[in-house]
Amino acid sequence: MTAETAAESHPDAAEPAPRPETPFHDLDHYVAIPRLSGLALSPDGTRLVTTVATLNGKGTEYGTALWEIDPAGRTPARRITRSAKGEAGAAFAANGDLYFTSARPDPEKPDEDPVNALWLLPRAGGEARVVLSRAGGVERVITAQKADATFVQASVLAGSTDESDDEARRKTRKEGKVAAILHSSYPVRFWDSDLGPAQPRLFAVERSKAESESGKPSTVDEAPALELRNLTPDIGAGLRFGDAFASPDGRTLYASVAKHLAKGDLRSELVAIDVASGTRRTILSEERMDYLPGPVSPDGRTVAVVVEPHTTPTSAYRSELHLLDVETGQLRRLAPDWDRMPHPCDWVPDGSALLVTADDQGRSPVFRIDVATGEVARLTHDDAAYTDVVVSPDGERAYALRSSYLMPPEVVRIDLGSGETVRLNNPAERPQIPGRLEEVTATAADGTPVRAWLALPAAAPEGGKHPLLLWIHGGPIGSWNAWTWRWNPWLLIAQGYAVLLPDPALSTGYGQAFIDRGWGRWGDAPFRDLMAITDAALRRDDLDPARTAAMGGSFGGYMANWVAGHTDRFRAIVTHASLWALDAFGPTTDMALYWAKEMDEAMMQANSPHRSVAEIRTPMLVIHGDKDYRVPVGEGLRLWWELISASQLAADDAGRTPHRFLYFPDENHWILQPQHAKVWYGVVSAFLAEHVLGETRELPKELGL
Repeated sequence: MTAETAAESHPDAAEPAPRPETPFHDLDHYVAIPRLSGLALSPDGTRLVTTVATLNGKGTEYGTALWEIDPAGRTPARRITRSAKGEAGAAFAANGDLYFTSARPDPEKPDEDPVNALWLLPRAGGEARVVLSRAGGVERVITAQKADATFVQASVLAGSTDESDDEARRKTRKEGKVAAILHSSYPVRFWDSDLGPAQPRLFAVERSKAESESGKPSTVDEAPALELRNLTPDIGAGLRFGDAFASPDGRTLYASVAKHLAKGDLRSELVAIDVASGTRRTILSEERMDYLPGPVSPDGRTVAVVVEPHTTPTSAYRSELHLLDVETGQLRRLAPDWDRMPHPCDWVPDGSALLVTADDQGRSPVFRIDVATGEVARLTHDDAAYTDVVVSPDGERAYALRSSYLMPPEVVRIDLGSGETVRLNNPAERPQIPGRLEEVTATAADGTPVRAWLALPAAAPEGGKHPLLLWIHGGPIGSWNAWTWRWNPWLLIAQGYAVLLPDPALSTGYGQAFIDRGWGRWGDAPFRDLMAITDAALRRDDLDPARTAAMGGSFGGYMANWVAGHTDRFRAIVTHASLWALDAFGPTTDMALYWAKEMDEAMMQANSPHRSVAEIRTPMLVIHGDKDYRVPVGEGLRLWWELISASQLAADDAGRTPHRFLYFPDENHWILQPQHAKVWYGVVSAFLAEHVLGETRELPKELGL
């Protein structure tokens, strides 16, 4: 007898709970949706591997596993790794073996404390095995496309002389419960991580010389012992923020290295590391310029390089794609007349073109750039955003992760001739979306066109009109063009709101002039654009101008704070991880050197939201995590104090205020733990319902109130 028939047969049985209309009508269902990231293609083009994160049984954290997807789209996706610790970082070797990293216990050494080790899954199948483990763990795997060459990035304590010394030093710190770090350079923190005392290094993974010389007998299925050769022993902290790519023949690594400068400044140089000798040569270095490597051409003669000039209070952020001739050292800009900021993804097999992605009018398509002529051709023609693009060895197809506000990331195949895109058999089906997506356009005060996505509920609104939520993106250099788990509009749309997702001044995908017009004027052009696009949306017959709210995080939170001090048109404002007092934010953020370039005294005085606190008449929900190093929690604490002591809605004689402060002691710039994400959305929903809809909703029970 099923539960349903048992309930029907018993007169006093409780009615079964109604099934939610979509996963976005229930937070438990939402946080349990599987999440895809990363994509690796085998050298022969027959295997695709992605990483899938799924919620554990307690609903408290996500575990990851590797899944294989049939590039031809014939067979279902299948899970190829399984452990409580999870797996990530898939990279195929030239012979088809699959490397990955995991902290799962080594079955051959069950008594050892597990660390994030290098594992291998043979191309012929069978069990995965540990091929290399070290006390400090392994962070990333890099493989050569056409040679038996594997590299890892791993961290060592700065004073260590070799691997055994590093292990001993780590053991001493651990057993002595020492957490102190002595710094001599800047920065000391990054996003949510405390930097040091370990520093990243690049290692070549090689067969153990001792074993080779020992003549030790081995069986067919026994993996040879491997050891690490440090290619960057004297590089200091230079690899903390960079990336590295291997040449197809495995003889050279190209890496960006941070060069420390006077007064706490940094710039990124491009270096070439000869694998055989370990010698390092700086090939691109210039004052006030960052050089970031991309993939190496199939013949090894050309490296894609992203060039980013340093900003100033009057010179806006720029990102340009160049090609470096390895032999001559000549650097030339690719497609200089194309006013976008392309991200290099992969080369076509004959090296004649480079596939890139670039933000473009609220999308992020795949483009093909001809290397000889610089001609740009758009390959994908849907409204999606693409990442992790890899090209098949025959050059006829590419594979990528595709998302938009209608779907979370999914693996697709792209026909490079026609641009036709096909969804492959993924590990999870698309979740049903509780609405539809439209575009809204407006003309800003200076005559510039501004656009936004408008997400609307599927059901007709009660009374004929939906309440409107203006949701402002972070960055500020960015665009609302891809699915996001952290800022997902459909959870609010499921409650009847329409959600407006605009790209104001400073957004990418509209050309350099669109960024320039907001540079140094954070509180001016973006604010005017936001109001113009909101006005345009509210001219629709299905939206209610009397029931509106505004919300944003990071720079979006900054703009929410600015909106609060410059208009009372909204009934409620939610501000997450937000900048409040720019003079305090600049020196305390994790990368003060960056903001010091952009924010001079005049910019901070003219654009700091805290200067308008006395004008705030709108109830605000302030949200901040204590482990946020990008926007330190002091910004949220000061905002909270000034709201309840100096705003128009300051605390009354009994200490009551309509403002609220949601604080997460163990979260960072993002709210990552699933139980906290549920609390976040639950509190936001209740706050908006109270002030926008005039309804009282129960707060999340996890708060213990």
